[in-house]
Amino acid sequence: MHTVSDLQSTPVHWQHGAVSIGNFDGVHRGHCNLINRLRCEADRVDGPAVVLTFCPHPIQLLRPDDVPPSLTSLDRKLDLLAATDVDVCITYPTTLDLLALSPEAFFQSVIVEQLAARSLVEGPNFHFGRDRRGDTELLTTLCEQADIDVHIVSPSLADDEFVSSSRIRSAILQGDVMQASQMLGYCYQIQGRVVRGANRGHTIGFPTANLADVEVLLPAPGVYAGRAVANGISRPAAIHIGPNPTFGETGRKIEVHLLDFTGDLYDQVLTVEFVDRIRGTRRFDSAEQLVNQLNQDVAQVRSTSSTKI
Repeated sequence: MHTVSDLQSTPVHWQHGAVSIGNFDGVHRGHCNLINRLRCEADRVDGPAVVLTFCPHPIQLLRPDDVPPSLTSLDRKLDLLAATDVDVCITYPTTLDLLALSPEAFFQSVIVEQLAARSLVEGPNFHFGRDRRGDTELLTTLCEQADIDVHIVSPSLADDEFVSSSRIRSAILQGDVMQASQMLGYCYQIQGRVVRGANRGHTIGFPTANLADVEVLLPAPGVYAGRAVANGISRPAAIHIGPNPTFGETGRKIEVHLLDFTGDLYDQVLTVEFVDRIRGTRRFDSAEQLVNQLNQDVAQVRSTSSTKI
């Protein structure tokens, strides 16, 4: 997959194809269903399959306090898109001038003139142009006038409800990482830099990698079974997110205990996948009680590792 951000220099052979425009946060099952149709349309018109996503998210410019937490970083999103049948991903620079365009002006400038699209593939909730005034009905009309095919793809379902990025965010915020993974089509993951903590985990026999600089949405406080990639090797991991009330700590932490691992991970970037939530965060009356619970947690992670991870 090719990635470009400057449409002014887009090669002609990346034009005249099938195009889908959207945020594609998470590149979830619904997105992949849409991309499958995009691939079919690209083959039919004998052109490239093109995804156009905006960078940064338009809301970041219009209402920065209302920006939804991302499910994927830009790099992760591009990796996920590269694993599909997309030929070109355009990370279109979002500007206030772009967001001020009327739906008709946006359609003419981006879709007709810059992309020379032959087919458009979108979901039913697609909106475009100033104040999101353009919808699929207007899009269909404009495509008919420009002799461009348009296809509105029905959303994918999970548990009889539509799969969407907002629904996945809700599941993650509730700690239901298993449901989120079912809608995503893969285990939800975060990535962060390992920093020094209080070193308390090491003293009680459960050393942890403390993560900082995590860009994406964090699951609800609790203990999770998952996996962590360290030194190129994926290992089962017990993941704690939230405060540590046993030791009077109220700040949210991300602590990852890699099973059967010894070594120095400081300043490395760690990728962590969530499989299932084991329990909530709670205060223990003593370090001994905490150690007993951690032993149970690790045993449950091992059991989960053999069945779900």
